[in-house]
Amino acid sequence: MSDCIFCKIAAGDIPAKKAYEDDDMVVFHDINPVAPVHLLAIPKRHIASLAEAQPDDALVMGRLLQTGARVAIEQGCTDGFRTLVNTGRVGRQEVYHLHIHFVGGPDVLPPMLKR
Repeated sequence: MSDCIFCKIAAGDIPAKKAYEDDDMVVFHDINPVAPVHLLAIPKRHIASLAEAQPDDALVMGRLLQTGARVAIEQGCTDGFRTLVNTGRVGRQEVYHLHIHFVGGPDVLPPMLKR
């Protein structure tokens, strides 16, 4: 998708601090981190959101989770991390290219949702 910022990052047209890259995905540092480690794992192929993922996307989805977890641990999340996928307007998705957040660091994260 020509106007998608994450497609441009995946293509190398926009620089990003990449932590991992292969033919199918990129894992990079969030430019507005909410914790000492805040990574985004994206497929290189444009998938707008988790709600739009198809059965054919299962392999890359699994690889995004597994690889993102490994990279998060390598980046210092040795005692755990939070994994998050914002989906759609209600889920507060800001960039409509599927991305998985891996958030952590040395300290316990605050509660995710308030009651």
